Amino acid sequence: MSRPRRNGWFHVQLAFTLLVCAFLIVPVGMSMLAGVTTNYFIGIRSGVTLEWVIKVWTDYRHTIFLSIRIALACLVCTLLIGVPAAYVLARVQNAFTRAIEELLVMPIAVPGLATALALIVTYGTFGDFRRSWLFILVGHVLFTLPFMVRSVLAVLSSIDLKTLEEGARSLGASFSQRFFGIVLPNCRSGIVAGSLMVVTLSLGEFNMTLLLHTPLTQTLPVGLADTYASLRLEIGSAYTLIFFVIIIPLLIALQWASAPRAPRRVVPDDDLPQPPVHAPAGGAGHPGVADVRR
Repeated sequence: MSRPRRNGWFHVQLAFTLLVCAFLIVPVGMSMLAGVTTNYFIGIRSGVTLEWVIKVWTDYRHTIFLSIRIALACLVCTLLIGVPAAYVLARVQNAFTRAIEELLVMPIAVPGLATALALIVTYGTFGDFRRSWLFILVGHVLFTLPFMVRSVLAVLSSIDLKTLEEGARSLGASFSQRFFGIVLPNCRSGIVAGSLMVVTLSLGEFNMTLLLHTPLTQTLPVGLADTYASLRLEIGSAYTLIFFVIIIPLLIALQWASAPRAPRRVVPDDDLPQPPVHAPAGGAGHPGVADVRR
């Protein structure tokens, strides 16, 4: 079978795509390379060192662990709130649910600083809560929840959910059996996409966290901004390198954990090996075991 012939326009599109990818990726690579360079202004010829990486890990590792904790807690909260909310919005189609669906986009449209200021004005007087990392978690949940709801709702709206549930109900399935056995498996791709967005957005959220954090609850993006503003450029670049080393395996682990598993094959009884049947001695007049079974 001959390969399809590619014209010149295909090569122009391919070159443009590679150019855009290089435009986006090369700065990240250069920043990560600066994190292991002895002197960024001299260049790589000044030598390669892990001094900056060790300094970032020594001084700022608490911000990394706190950001991971907040991101995972944010993922759990958005799953517990967003998936049932998307299910209700998909099942009930009226003016009220459509208004709620539009209101869910408000935390994205409003600047993060404005949302953070509203949280401070409302809950800032609760001292222990204000100084806790849970205060940042509330802001992250408000910001990332629409992404989870939208992702799951898009998948549920593309299938005939009502017919599937009515068929399961006619067979005697309870609500929990229908939800966990039909709804969740069918919206698996939306949950995976929403989870990836929630984790990445929570880890990299800066605008809202800048106002919500305290000196004891400094997150990774805030610490990164602090290193770029007050320390050497190499330390900020080393911070970026550590960020990528942590976030990439975390995203891969999320995708692996949410990957569909191959269903277990049920072997029919006819395919199982049968023990050999021996006819008893005594001649042809006595029926054997095989004849009795027949």
